[in-house]
Order: sequence, then structure tokens, then C-alpha cells
Amino acid sequence: MTDHDLSKPDIRQANDCPPLPATASTLDRAVYWLGIGLGSGLPRRAPGTWGTVGGLLVAIPLMSFGFLPFLIITVLSCVVGNSICGRTSTLMGGHDNPHIVWDEWAGMWLTLLPMSYMGVADSSFWQNISQTSFLIALLIAFILFRFFDIIKPPPIGWADKKVAGGLGIMLDDIIAGIMAAIVWTALYSSVLSLAN
Repeated sequence: MTDHDLSKPDIRQANDCPPLPATASTLDRAVYWLGIGLGSGLPRRAPGTWGTVGGLLVAIPLMSFGFLPFLIITVLSCVVGNSICGRTSTLMGGHDNPHIVWDEWAGMWLTLLPMSYMGVADSSFWQNISQTSFLIALLIAFILFRFFDIIKPPPIGWADKKVAGGLGIMLDDIIAGIMAAIVWTALYSSVLSLAN
């Protein structure tokens, strides 16, 4: 066990989200709210899952802008996520508190990139969103990301245990998002080939 594991709450139990220090600056307040996913990470139980739901709900309108804007937003969320998660962790007084869910947002958005690229979310996005196939594709992406984020197969588990700071908080979710995206793409391609 590494030093940063010692201050991490037991996620199998209900945990209160550490409050923002009263002396926090305006910038710290903004970073804190981004870190907890605009409140989606506040629930006492399963904040990572609720945070992922929040990230998915935010991703839906972002995907409507098309693949390139969504890709840029996703890459930026990963880059600034190191600072957001690191600072939120410091404000909470411990490493990788489960209520920090910006990493889940970024990981979920990475999972959705192939869906955006393959035209499942294309110019007729708002018409497609009500179709059963679109909703199933979103649900499968969500389940795959949560599976990899919770089970943490290698190298996700290694990143979770060995890398500290904001990068450590982000890295396991980035890898989980990439792995989920790969599996989602394989499943989607298989379904397309069977349909033709």
C-alpha cells in the first residue's frame, strides 16, 4: 500500500463529501465544483457512478456539436483534469476522494468518442437521441466505462495504486475510458457487420 492509499476513504461505505474550506478563494470554489462534477459526485454512496451519470448527461449536448469539437473538449478535460483533481484533493485534505468525479467525466467522454466519430451522433443528433439504438449505445458505453473503472484490470489497477497527485486521480479513468472505447467500438462494428 502506498502513502496516498492511507487517506483514501473506504468506497464500500457511505461517506460524506468533505466540505469546501471556508477560506477558499473564488478560483478554489470553481475548481472544487468542477472536481465534484457540479454536484454529481455529492451522493454519500456510489459517488463515482453518480458522477459518471453526470458526465454522461453533460456529454450529450457536447456531442451534438460534432466529433471534432467533442474531441477537443475531451482532450482539454483530460489535460486540465490533472489540476482540477489535484487541487480538489488538496482542498478535501486527502488523495483521490471518491467524491472527486471530474476524472469520471473525462473517462466517460473518452468512452463516447468512437460513438461520436462513427456517426451515431451525427448532424441529426437531436433526432437520433430518441431512437432506441442510440440510447442502447449510450447505455453500453456507460456500463463498459463503469466496469473498467470499478474492476480495474491491468494497467488500470497499477495506475490507481502507483501514480499520485492529480495525474494519479485522472490516469486510471483515462485508461478505463480508452479500454471501454475500444470494446465499445468492437461491439458496434460487430453489430454493423451482422446487420449487413
